[in-house]
Parts: sequence; C-alpha cells; structure tokens
Amino acid sequence: MTYLAPRQGLFAIILLVSFCLQTLLLVISTDQQLSKSRALKGEQMVAQLIDEARLSLENKDRVSLSVIANRYTSEQDVTRILIKDNKDDILVPVGNAPMQQGDTIRQIATNGDAVIGSVALTLKDVSKGEIIAMQWPFVIGTMLLHLLLWLIYGYLARPTKEQISALSRNIQDLYREQYNQGDQRGYSRDLERGTGGSLADGTPSDSQMAGLAAKSETAGNAAQARPFNVHNEVNEYLRTQQNQSSSDETGSLTATSEGDIEDKVVSTAKRHSSQSGGQTSKLSATRSVDSVRVQILFHDEFNMLERLAPAQRLPYLALCTQLLNQAVTELLKQPLLLGVSATNEAHFEDDGASVVLKADNSHAKVALAGVMLAKLYLMLNKIIHDKHIELSRFALPAKAGVSDDAQSEPMTHLLQSIGKKEQLLILLPAAGLKQISNHVQVHSIMRPTTVYERECAIFDGGNDAMIQRLADVRNAVLMIEDEDESAT
Repeated sequence: MTYLAPRQGLFAIILLVSFCLQTLLLVISTDQQLSKSRALKGEQMVAQLIDEARLSLENKDRVSLSVIANRYTSEQDVTRILIKDNKDDILVPVGNAPMQQGDTIRQIATNGDAVIGSVALTLKDVSKGEIIAMQWPFVIGTMLLHLLLWLIYGYLARPTKEQISALSRNIQDLYREQYNQGDQRGYSRDLERGTGGSLADGTPSDSQMAGLAAKSETAGNAAQARPFNVHNEVNEYLRTQQNQSSSDETGSLTATSEGDIEDKVVSTAKRHSSQSGGQTSKLSATRSVDSVRVQILFHDEFNMLERLAPAQRLPYLALCTQLLNQAVTELLKQPLLLGVSATNEAHFEDDGASVVLKADNSHAKVALAGVMLAKLYLMLNKIIHDKHIELSRFALPAKAGVSDDAQSEPMTHLLQSIGKKEQLLILLPAAGLKQISNHVQVHSIMRPTTVYERECAIFDGGNDAMIQRLADVRNAVLMIEDEDESAT
C-alpha cells in the first residue's frame, strides 16, 4: 500500500502562495520598467512634435497641426494629443479616448523667448493583464516548476516500508505495554478480594485459585446473558410508556369539548393562512390589473456608469430621462390606449427608472400600454446607443420589465439576475396576459429555478399593427429630439 507524503496539502498551499508572490513581483517590476521607458519616449515625442509644429503653431494653422498630430496618435501608446496656443485656447484635440486614461506629459512651445503655445500628450496605461500576456512564457514556466516541485516532494517525502514497519512496531509495543499494565492491576485487585488465605511466600493458595476461576466463569456467563436482559427491560419500559401515553390522550380528548377542538382547528388554519398569504397574493392569477409598473435598467456588466465622471454621466442620464418622458407622452396619445395615464414622472438614476401607468376606467388596456412603453423605449435606446458608439461616446444598452405593483420587487430581482440586454420581461396575472395576448407573442424562461421565473414571460414579438404603431411613435419622439437639438 502506497502512502502520501506528510502534509502534502500544506506544501501545495505554500507553493501556490510562492507562485502568486512571484507573479506579483514580476508584474510590479515590469510595470515600473515600462513606465520609465514610456515616459522617456513621451518626452522625446513631445519635443519632436514641438519642433515640427513650431511654425504652424505660431501661425495657428489648425489643419497643419491636425496632420502633424495625427501622425503621432498612430502610435499604440499614445491616446490623446492636445495642442493649445499662447492664450491657453485649444487648437487641435486629437485622439479623444476618455475610457483610456494614462500619464500626461505637458511642455511649453517657445520660439526664442516668446511662448507660442503648449502641447499635452497622454500615454496609455499598461494594464496588468497585458503585462501577464507579454510575460506568459515566464508565468507558465514558473507554474510548471512549482507543480514539478510538488510532485517531487510527494514522491520523495512519502514514508518507506521500513519506516511504516518501525512505526507499526512502536504502536504495537505501546499497546501491549498498556494492556499488560491493565491486566496486572486487575489481577492484583482479584487477589485482594479473594476469600481464601495466602501462602507464606505470598503466592495464592488453591482455594484462592478456585475462587478466582469461579468468579471469572460467573462473570463470563453474566456478560453473555446481559444483552438479553437489557433488551427485555427496554421493551418492557417502552410498552409501559406507550400504555401511559395512550391513556393520557384518551382522557384529554374526553375532557375537551367540541367547541375547543373547533377553535384550535380554526386558529391553526388562520396561522397557516397568515404565513403564506403574502406570497399567495403576489402569485394570484385571478388578481385584477388596475396599474402596471414599467422598470428600465441599464445593462451594465462592468459597472462602467459608476466609473464615469459626473460631467459625462449626468448629461447622459438627463438624455435618457427626456427620451422616456417624451415616449410616455407620445404613446398615450394613441387611440388604442385611451383611458391610460401616467401617475409619475420618470427620472433616470444609476439603477434605472420606472413609470407607473394606471387605468382610468375598466376598458383601458393598461397592461398593453406597459408592454408597448417598455418596447418603445428599448427601440429608442438602441438607436441612441448605436449612434453614441459610432461617435465614440459613452452609452449603455437597456433592459425592461413590466409587472403590476404586487410583483414589482420580484421583477427587479428578475431583471438583475436573468435579464439580458434589449430584453423585455413580463410578469402579469391572467387578466394582464389576456390584454396583450392579441397583440404580442411571448415565450417562457427555459429551466426556471424559482416560482417567479416560472411565471415570468419574455417578449418575443408583436403583430404588424402594433410594430408599425411603435415605429411611428418612435419616429415622432426622435423628431422632437432633433427639433430640441436644432433649437439649442
């Protein structure tokens, strides 16, 4: 039988810590070297750029400065070049990359003793992942070396057959010594308790030996008979306890009146109904739909919105708020949605926005209005997102959910857990699903893990009339947006 090396798992943890520390030191040292080399390279590039652009900078020739700066932004390490005149006015901003921050090198351009402007060059930071990717042979080699050390330790440090035999002999000797000491103490006690006398030299007499033999035989017979007596006593005790409990139950049932029993049953039923009433009301399929809540969340997998500067985040949230409010205004003008009104004014925060629609009469299709509003904003957001990405600006995709007030909190959890970008989730009772059944198609979630996931539906498309109506409203909202921008 082959045994493992002692504390092989602890040695593996030590090797893992050693590998992590070695990789960390490699990343730190490489980062420092790259930072120094990029700083020297940046200073040389700024000096060369000033020499080439001195005449154009003195004449404030923006075209020539742009051509000269574009040649330098073609470098992989350069993310942005900013050229200003002697009045600190920006002449040429080239390579605007707000998501790639780095070290900025600034230098004043002079012509003799006169200051004619300044140049600021931003170098991209080298990420830790890029450093590890550049040093992948060293990282993989170090990992294989640590693995080889672990295997060598496991092979060389395992106990040999001689060591195992010696250890087993030591254990047997220790056990035999303890066993003999116990037997000697028992034998001495038996000698002291013997009924017969002893000989003059201290050895036990024949009568004492006969008494010890009789005692040992009696003890052996008692040890054999004890399990049966114990089982009989246990069975007898259990039978007695069962008889006592049955007699007590019979007496208590006789003394209890029928009214008391009914009161106990009613109180128990009320207690169970109060415990499960909240979840039953939320999942009730027969609940009426008088209002719906449309929730819109940003699909921000890498938390880019939190890292964005307030000067860029706040205008973007204001644009999303304006689009949503205009979408609500234009959509509720449709004759199909007469009797539906919004009870709040939407406002986008970092965690999204929500709109509550209510039905003013029994004929208003408030559930259909919620689904159409959610789909309309997703269409608008896709256009805005694509346009912003085309212009190298910040934008995020969105996802939406429609539910009634009782299921608004579960819908928020569904959007955060299983919601995908440009996806519309619907969590409505039977009355709401009946309102939208003639206009949209939905499908269920594959392999649901909770009750709400089983009840939730995903928007799969709409009929031609509804899609055309949403396209018209979308175009109307975009025309309003274009008019506002032109007026500004």
